[in-house]
Amino acid sequence: MFISNKIQKGLKNQLNRELESSQLYLSMASWVEHEYGGFEGICNFLYDHSDEERRHMLKLIRYINKRGGYADIFFDNNHINNKTTYGSLKELFQKLFEHEKKISSEINLLVELSLKEKDYFTYNFLQWFVEEQIEEETLSKTILDKIQLIGENKGCLYLLDRDIKNFQKK
Repeated sequence: MFISNKIQKGLKNQLNRELESSQLYLSMASWVEHEYGGFEGICNFLYDHSDEERRHMLKLIRYINKRGGYADIFFDNNHINNKTTYGSLKELFQKLFEHEKKISSEINLLVELSLKEKDYFTYNFLQWFVEEQIEEETLSKTILDKIQLIGENKGCLYLLDRDIKNFQKK
C-alpha cells in the first residue's frame, strides 16, 4: 500500500497549510487577547482552533506515513500572513472566513487529484476534511454575520463573547 508522489506532494502541501492555519489562529488569538483583553470567549475559541488545525496537520502526517510515504515538514514562510493586527473583530473574522474558503478550495483540489490518480484510499480519507471544512466555513461565517449585525456595540460584543464560550460546531 504505497502513495504516489503526486498525492504525497499534494498532502504535504496541505499539511503545511494546516500548520499555517494553526499559526494564523494563534496570532489572531494573541491579538484579541491584547486588544480586547476581557473577551475570553473569543480568545479561547481562537486558541482552541489553533490546536484543532495542528491536529489536522498530524492527521495528514500519520496518513502519509501509514501509506508508505514520508511526511517531512517544510516551512514556507511566504504563505504565512505577517499581519498581526486588525482594525476590528469584524476585520479579523472576515480574514478568517476568507482563509477558510481558501483552505476549502485546496481540499477540493486534493479530492480532484485523488480521483484523477484513482487513489480511492486518499479520496476516502479526504472526505473527513471535506466535512470539516463545511463546519469551519459555516462557523466562521456565522460569527462574522453576528459581528456584522451588532457592529462595534461593546455591550453586544460582550454578549457575543459570552456566547462564544459555549459555541459548538453544529
